Amino acid sequence: MNIGIDIGSTTLKVIILDDNGDVVYKSYNRHKADIPTVFGEQLDKLVSQYSLSTARICITGSAGMGVAERLHIPFHQEVIAAIEVTKRCYPDTHTLIDLGGEDAKIVFFAEGKQPDIRMNGSCAGGTGAFIDQMADLISVPIGKLNDEAWNFTKIYPVASRCGVFAKTDVQNLIARNIPLPDLAMSIFQTVANQAITTLIRGHKVMPKVICIGGPLTFIPALHNRFQTLLSLGDDEIILPENSEFFPAWGCAFLAQTSETEFNLSELRDKLSERNHSTASDTLPPLFRNEEEYIYWKNHKKIVSLATKEIEPNTEVNCYLGIDSGSTTTKIVIIDEDNKILFEHYTLNYGNPLKQVHDGLLKFYQEAEQKNAKIRIVGSTSTGYGEDLIKQAFNLNFGIVETIAHLMGAKFIDPQVSFILDIGGQDMKSIFVDNGMITNIELNEACSSGCGSFLQNFASVMNMTLADFVSAACTASNPVDLGTRCTVFMNSKVKQSLRQNAVLDDIAAGLAYSVIKNCLFKVLKISNLNILGDRIVVQGGTFRNDAVFRALELLSEKSVSATDSPELMGAFGAALYAKQQHSATENTNTTSSFGDRFSLKYETKELQCKGCTNQCRMLKFTFENGNICYSGNKCEKYFFNRSAAKHKGVNAFDSKNKLIFSA
Repeated sequence: MNIGIDIGSTTLKVIILDDNGDVVYKSYNRHKADIPTVFGEQLDKLVSQYSLSTARICITGSAGMGVAERLHIPFHQEVIAAIEVTKRCYPDTHTLIDLGGEDAKIVFFAEGKQPDIRMNGSCAGGTGAFIDQMADLISVPIGKLNDEAWNFTKIYPVASRCGVFAKTDVQNLIARNIPLPDLAMSIFQTVANQAITTLIRGHKVMPKVICIGGPLTFIPALHNRFQTLLSLGDDEIILPENSEFFPAWGCAFLAQTSETEFNLSELRDKLSERNHSTASDTLPPLFRNEEEYIYWKNHKKIVSLATKEIEPNTEVNCYLGIDSGSTTTKIVIIDEDNKILFEHYTLNYGNPLKQVHDGLLKFYQEAEQKNAKIRIVGSTSTGYGEDLIKQAFNLNFGIVETIAHLMGAKFIDPQVSFILDIGGQDMKSIFVDNGMITNIELNEACSSGCGSFLQNFASVMNMTLADFVSAACTASNPVDLGTRCTVFMNSKVKQSLRQNAVLDDIAAGLAYSVIKNCLFKVLKISNLNILGDRIVVQGGTFRNDAVFRALELLSEKSVSATDSPELMGAFGAALYAKQQHSATENTNTTSSFGDRFSLKYETKELQCKGCTNQCRMLKFTFENGNICYSGNKCEKYFFNRSAAKHKGVNAFDSKNKLIFSA
């Protein structure tokens, strides 16, 4: 028997050929970064169920070299292996397109010439990993994403040069409430755009074109986008048999030429051996032992936010804060004493308006059950969906996130000197002096220092976030993964696995990297004293003990937080509503709250003619009479104003007048 094994960035594929070249076995599994376990299970299956004792073996794949070196098995480059299958089984092929988990490849064949191989291994923007991230962002399984895409009516432009910028565009589409079918096909379109534009580079694509790799095999809508963009007929672009196994299949062909046979049971025993890590770059452990971890958990500076139950048969004046973020919706309602009457935290599921509506409905249902009369006398929205939520629910105020987080931080520590908020997709750091903001730094262009970064890696490593935290806090030799972006961090993680680093050490290294990315890559801090001595952290990421501890160790400062760090944006917005209500004595009972549970609105697509960008706008007309324009990139079609009548303010002119006028 001849075995070909393809260990990619996310999957492990095994295919077996007999001496006639016929496929007698194949297997496709996600390895979740635990390659020895998944590979070992495959060997066990071959030995026990198929009575296979020895075989000729070859390995390929982006994560396969370390395994091949460890087991002394021949290794072949994956494109060479795929070309071997193409030449043997599909000799009339002129173009081969291979989309993998984290890389993309195109090979052009010409008679009498060596194949022209082009790879995009430095960016995961146009690959399966990007599709996984987008599906996670909108909380929809990939299978459903594919099914919905076929019902699209319009494809929206999404950046196709980098996964990070594409993610920003997708978030904008989500905030605009774009229908899921249009959103799904727009995601597949940008993947196809990136693969084609970065790899073809003017080369003429000649049929027949063969598509291989997991994404093109299992997502027909993505295959359709490639066919449409390349203007190919149904008989000119094909999905061959075993398309997801091509590199493994090619390795099995190449194994036929090998004279060495391997004992599968002996290979299984070698895989079970846990060799010491050879990684040279390590960091101090987060905790020396479990006792220190337990002591730290019991003594870290956590301020509890006061809560209060709504009393039956009472009349309550309260203040509403809504933080509509990129991936989550947070709602906090406080009373006159700043006690939390209600809190709500949920994923957006691609529809932030519905999540806010459902949260408010839940609050009013609780109040009705207790026969309590609720009067919202002040309300504020913040976050990505600030303007949309403000108009949809007729709120009093809308404020930028930094002000909301400052309000929340000053509530728990009036002497705060530095605020660090790490959310799902962005990071905000706020420098404060005597209660005033002196500097703000944002990290919106890269998610490597954010919560989704850790969530994605925990998923890749087949861990829940709780397991990830536990593993990181008990690791003895955290791997130094640096401050790279997600794509290059994947490469560093693979290198660490190749050096036999255990998952615990990688988890701790990732927690360190989030804080190092913030302090040294984004803020470029050379002297940590500029942070001051009163650091307050916010955002759901700081529920992660490993990240919290990493900040303490790297900053050598005392760090404090609340028991609900993920709610601080909404809590600060509620405090702002109360402050403004007191200052203006403007009582808005928002009596329409009870009527808004049948939230209805109409959308109309417009196109701004203000400049050559020709931005496509979405006009929301809500049942309460408010109008919101979404999708604009300048003041030509200003949010919530009539078209082109509102002139933006030149902030530099205003600043100069304030500074230099007597």
